[in-house]
Amino acid sequence: MSDAAVWHDVECASYTADLELWRELARDAGGPVLDIGCGTGRVALDLAGQGHDVTGVDSEPELVRQLLARARARGLRVHAEVVDARALALGARFAVAIAPMQVVQLLGGAPGRAAMLAAARLHLEHGALLAIAIADPFEGIPAGEVEPPLPDVREEDGWVYSSMPVAVRDEDGATAIDRLRQAVSPSGQLTESMVTISLDRLGPAELESEAQAAGFQVLPRRSVPPTADYVGSAVVMLEAP
Repeated sequence: MSDAAVWHDVECASYTADLELWRELARDAGGPVLDIGCGTGRVALDLAGQGHDVTGVDSEPELVRQLLARARARGLRVHAEVVDARALALGARFAVAIAPMQVVQLLGGAPGRAAMLAAARLHLEHGALLAIAIADPFEGIPAGEVEPPLPDVREEDGWVYSSMPVAVRDEDGATAIDRLRQAVSPSGQLTESMVTISLDRLGPAELESEAQAAGFQVLPRRSVPPTADYVGSAVVMLEAP
């Protein structure tokens, strides 16, 4: 498995708090589902296992390859393509589209979100839903009292992987999180690297305003509750014209 897929799994795969919401939306839609920012298939594989027709898109080829391999291994039918959410051109329409976790906060600010909204609208049936999860990792915490979250740890084929947030800071309208990634081989050899993940600072009202400008109708928000390991999310609900 590639490094990109490994670290995606370490930092994202254990999250399950939102799955019931996506299952509910897929059931109610009764048609094909588009998973924007599908990664290695955390949500797409779950929905496919529930019998839904799922298409996943992600800009990282290694993640899409891993998703397809896992679908084959489980006997699931999932379509997936390597494509940027800001430039979707799938030639298909969907009954519901979802953007889990904080995918929309990785698009490079308002211009990137506008491109994603416009592209998603072209892929939705009349009256279809677009559900977008957003979160402020440190909402309500006074400046100077922010502490990095706990590390994410995963064991795979005798290797132990740990991703430790070591610093968090405001940076040009974004929350930048520095992570120390460590991997310990079965023989005990340690390797490590530093990465920075930057999430756009974005509130539900701002996203809803942008969506209205893109032609969507705003519906009542949903939410994903916080857990011991993850902050909660507001889920902006949009209806395609």
